[in-house]
Amino acid sequence: MTHDSSTRFAFVRARWHADIVDRSLDGFTDVIDTSQVDVFDVPGAFELPLMAQRLAKTGRYNAIVCAAFVVDGGIYRHDFVARTVVDGLMRVGLDHDLPVLSVSLTPHHYQETDHHNAIYRDHFITKGREAAQAALSITEALDAFSLKENGAEISKISAA
Repeated sequence: MTHDSSTRFAFVRARWHADIVDRSLDGFTDVIDTSQVDVFDVPGAFELPLMAQRLAKTGRYNAIVCAAFVVDGGIYRHDFVARTVVDGLMRVGLDHDLPVLSVSLTPHHYQETDHHNAIYRDHFITKGREAAQAALSITEALDAFSLKENGAEISKISAA
């Protein structure tokens, strides 16, 4: 897959479990050159949608990727937090007509052991690469749609 080097990506990462979450940026930049990526930090997963919204409003980015590791810490149910975050990210994307992708993982049985940390660090690298591929795919698809929209072909779609 080829992409325009002027394409810009924002990568927002939660600092909670930073040693694990940062691996997703490593995977992302294995696929997309770091010169095309602006990195932003937020305290935790709950802050991702607000930062994504601010970034979307700038109009500088072709896609925004948000990464977090949400575990059950006993205060909130991690599934509630994860669902709220992903719903917020989806709303930002739809409200701003911009791809907002999530690399937010919510393990059911995470224990802060060397073994589990190693597993999730590796997994976040994979998920970062997958997010990069998805970001490239969706920006390419939207660019192609925009080209068609400016031509006659879109009239066939809107007439259906």
